[in-house]
Amino acid sequence: MYRILFSILFAGLLFQTGYPPAIAQDLKPFTPDEMLEVENINITGITDDGRFAAVSASTQRDRLGVDHFRFADPTYLQQRTSRLYVLDTENGEQHEVTDRPEVIQNTAWSPDNRTLAIVMMDGQQVTLHLYDAGRQRLRELRPRTGLEIASNTGLDWTPDGSGLILSLRADGWRAKADSMYTAINDGPIVIQDSNNDFLAWDRVWNQNSTSLLTFLDIDSREVTELTDEGMFDSLNIAEDGSFAAITQEFPLRTDYTRSDDATEYLMYTVSLNNPAQRDTLVSRTTDSPDAEWDPAGTRWAWSDEGKVFIRHIADTAGIEITADRYEFVEEEDTTSLEFRFDRWSQSGESVLLRSDKGYHLAGTDTAETDMELIYRFPEDEDSEPRRNLMHWSENEGHLYFTTSARDEWQRGMVRYNIDTQEMETLLVDDQLYSDWNFAEDADLLVFERAEGNHPTEVFASSYDLSDLRRLTAFSDWLDEYAIPETELIQYMDVDADTLYGVLYYPANYEEGEKYPLIAYIYENFFDNNFNALANVLANRGYFVLRPSVDLEQGYPGEGWVKGVTTAINKLMERGLVDGTKLGVEGISYGGYGANLLITQTDRFAAAINNSGKVNMISFLGDSPKIGTRNYSAAEVGQDRIGQTFWEAPDKYVAHSAVFFADRITTPLLILSGEGDWNVPADNQREMYYALRRLDKPVKWINYMNAGHGAGLAGTEEDFYHQWETVFEWYEEHFETDEQTN
Repeated sequence: MYRILFSILFAGLLFQTGYPPAIAQDLKPFTPDEMLEVENINITGITDDGRFAAVSASTQRDRLGVDHFRFADPTYLQQRTSRLYVLDTENGEQHEVTDRPEVIQNTAWSPDNRTLAIVMMDGQQVTLHLYDAGRQRLRELRPRTGLEIASNTGLDWTPDGSGLILSLRADGWRAKADSMYTAINDGPIVIQDSNNDFLAWDRVWNQNSTSLLTFLDIDSREVTELTDEGMFDSLNIAEDGSFAAITQEFPLRTDYTRSDDATEYLMYTVSLNNPAQRDTLVSRTTDSPDAEWDPAGTRWAWSDEGKVFIRHIADTAGIEITADRYEFVEEEDTTSLEFRFDRWSQSGESVLLRSDKGYHLAGTDTAETDMELIYRFPEDEDSEPRRNLMHWSENEGHLYFTTSARDEWQRGMVRYNIDTQEMETLLVDDQLYSDWNFAEDADLLVFERAEGNHPTEVFASSYDLSDLRRLTAFSDWLDEYAIPETELIQYMDVDADTLYGVLYYPANYEEGEKYPLIAYIYENFFDNNFNALANVLANRGYFVLRPSVDLEQGYPGEGWVKGVTTAINKLMERGLVDGTKLGVEGISYGGYGANLLITQTDRFAAAINNSGKVNMISFLGDSPKIGTRNYSAAEVGQDRIGQTFWEAPDKYVAHSAVFFADRITTPLLILSGEGDWNVPADNQREMYYALRRLDKPVKWINYMNAGHGAGLAGTEEDFYHQWETVFEWYEEHFETDEQTN
């Protein structure tokens, strides 16, 4: 019903707002209907020879209908489906692996580059399938065991391709998990006691993480148990397939600060031929091994307090390869240089380390091995493009970096020649690049590329990016729709800091006209990536601004009023925006920011808080299913308070919009989901009650079957209802006095 209603309303809006004839006749408006169908793609892996790439594609529609009330239930698997494709990079052929959307959990290519192992769901049952890429055939592989496959299993092929290491649930796991969840979720009596080392929901999460590691023989389907039941942090299989190195976790108590010694780690090897043969590498310790294994799988490297160590499995201690190399950062500076391990060379004979100076090349045999600074960071790094190391060539002669200008949309890949110390531009343009995948045994890259405000597609090329080939065309159908132009804007906030924002133009934009503007806020924005929400609103005749803000530790709440308003001022000075028709909205942390913002300014004609908290104090314990997350978010995380509530209660009050509800004059629309485990609807209810008591204009819509994101994370009916409500909210409050009269 809502879909039909929306189509009628949108057609009426096109007529009323006077879209130019070219837009109305030649290009269709991008509406919530299209938002549901846009494919979001993800490269899940490529073969070592670069021949095949596995790609999943999902839509907003695939995310509707999740039972959010079962969140944290270890026995419930969320039914978020996607389509899985295998792309042939040689001939460009695209094959859909399954005949319908499935819940895909994990994929992994075999060592012979032809078989894709896939973990997917059959209802609430985890299943394993093998896809033959050459013959385009999919078959289910059922292990010969009474144990079920764990929903969070990894997929690790043995080097000879004869088997997979999987996580299985121990016997009785499901009954225990169901009993634990039911007891705390349904009662009838729930008791929590500080004498227990863990919060009750932490115990449930720990149960969800427990499994046992097993070896599955592909031909016989026989299963060999490698470990007892436990929680496993990492797994590495030796190149010769003789053993696996495993890091196991042992939680000790609930961790509030993200830095407590609340977990112990044990690292050991298990023989794949004789699992009873185990050797301890690192005894139980609260120091995480953070092991980076060499290609042979017999040595690992790690960083500790600015030093880098390497150890062989046959040794009892590691060798510090950075010893006696702590030259001063500057001559007059007594601070010694700190190193961090970055990566092994493909031969395993060298390692790359990083310091504040740049990248260092070091040998691995002894502590006497030479170390050389092979790439020096620019002295004025803020004036240079951002660079992120992606690959070290097999011959160790080149470093490949992604590159992105700091003040314009110029992005791509550059290559650094270690011998000549020269940087070569391989590909830099105004397109948006992501998810670079380097084939291990071939001169081939597979990556995602987007033409600005468009969804990404998959491309392939040689390492030098001289022969780009497009492999997918998931979003070509959008060529028929009015996709807005975008612009990178630069402005200064109140503190004179230079910030950037992304501006989406109204789809019906005519130069010289002023338009309403909606600020869609969160933290920082720079790239003009495709944003369906912005595109829908821009097709309603609005500017949509995604502004960046500077959120200062201890006082983040000032950032939005300092940055969002100055960005809007810049656009008003250019004659683009009607300052009487300003809106602001955000989802989650952005909704929290929008609500804080309207307690500090009356410039906005309308505001929307979608799933954003309004009371930092009550929020600390509002979301029990995520344990201590809200405490750590405030003290050391995104909320940036930097102190506990008891150390700085005034800061928690200052960052809770509900305490300043009396200052709000902007009409506020509150959107929430009753099943939101992240920001429970009860928190937003506080703002509705406060504004209602103060006789302020407010509307609260709580979607009873939705989660975080309100109607966008509910049913299809919720999705359309929320969009219709948003449209009506802005149209009502952007009306001029003449229109009202």
